[in-house]
Amino acid sequence: MNKIILIIFIFLSSYANLSAENTVKRIYEGKEDSKIVILVYESLTCSHCAVFHSEIYPNLKKNFIDKGHVKLEYRNFPLDLAAFNAAKVAHCKNINGEEVLHFLYKNQNKWVKGNTIDELNENLKKILISQNFGINYNKCINDKNIEDFVLEDRIEGVKKYNVSATPTIIINEKKFDKPLTYKNLEKTLEKLL
Repeated sequence: MNKIILIIFIFLSSYANLSAENTVKRIYEGKEDSKIVILVYESLTCSHCAVFHSEIYPNLKKNFIDKGHVKLEYRNFPLDLAAFNAAKVAHCKNINGEEVLHFLYKNQNKWVKGNTIDELNENLKKILISQNFGINYNKCINDKNIEDFVLEDRIEGVKKYNVSATPTIIINEKKFDKPLTYKNLEKTLEKLL
């Protein structure tokens, strides 16, 4: 009898965790049924990721995402605790989470500074409050479901795609191995259309 109760408890716990994880939404842009799916593994404190958002993303959006050719999914690959907390906050905003991501990359030099994680967290909190995103910062960074979601992205990136640096681009399940410039990305995407 105790074994049956234990099995039922384990099953219900697994189901509860699965249901909770489903409340965390994937941040993406583009049509759900696009022919090309790009996964971008990134860390919110990564300067190369900020460059991707400022120099490559605008053309990618205009020429491929907005035209319905590409679905761009943001995947979490935090390289440090500050990036981990920022990712949790971005996922806390289930609607328009990409708006928070773009804002944090654009303003990375304003919040990714300080000598301790407490200073970085305070900078992150202040900059988010200044924009009135309507995010409860403390609730977001302490949300276990979001934390697990972010960590699962990182684990999947390593196991499935051998991600070791950010940003790493996966196009239709294949790792993009060329230097990450818009021109190289454009040539690859045009071949897939």
